[in-house]
Amino acid sequence: MEQILSRQDASEAVQDYGWRFLLGTLQTSVRVGSLAQAMGLAADAVAVCGDDADRHLRVDARPDRVVFTLQSLHHAAITARDVELARQISATADSSGFLTEPEIATGAPRSVQVLEIAIDALNIAGIRPFWKSVLGYTDEAGAEGPEDPLIDPVGQGPAIWFQQMDRARPQRNRIHFDICVPHDEAPRRIEAALAAGGRLVSATRAPAFRVLADLEGNEVCVTTWQGRDG
Repeated sequence: MEQILSRQDASEAVQDYGWRFLLGTLQTSVRVGSLAQAMGLAADAVAVCGDDADRHLRVDARPDRVVFTLQSLHHAAITARDVELARQISATADSSGFLTEPEIATGAPRSVQVLEIAIDALNIAGIRPFWKSVLGYTDEAGAEGPEDPLIDPVGQGPAIWFQQMDRARPQRNRIHFDICVPHDEAPRRIEAALAAGGRLVSATRAPAFRVLADLEGNEVCVTTWQGRDG
């Protein structure tokens, strides 16, 4: 039985390896100079993960970077094995002259992150089947209830989750974005958004999430793992 880690334990376990905990996953980015380098590094990571690669590792390889994501697909959570795989991937990247990092304060366009779309609804169970069908989405492992989130089975699209409304509010946006960023990236991202004309709508549930809005009131939540355990 794999040991499932808490958010804080998972975050602290991989921090020094250049990984970050994001929405039940561990992520890191490696800058490369070509697609050939990216594919070679991806192959090295698959090799070091061995038989666990198919059950834990996802790779997005591009000419300028490789993004590695670790999660136990069986548990839809981070386990002690994911942490060990993160350490091994970082070590093999380092031996090839590459650096695993979350790209925070590096001048990169953005850090590692996870995008979610949140849909406000009065009847979540009533609308969830529609979104599941029209998007070709599926249930997350262990979360198959009528109000649970939906995920892209091939991992290309953002997760969809449903927020319970207590009454009809036609004046409010019914769909908004959630951007899950590393906990140490959130302050910079929020500061940049405010400097770009946004406003802080609510920080009552910070640091788990803060609600921001653009000049016309369109909302986005900047979220982190912090403040969700216990």
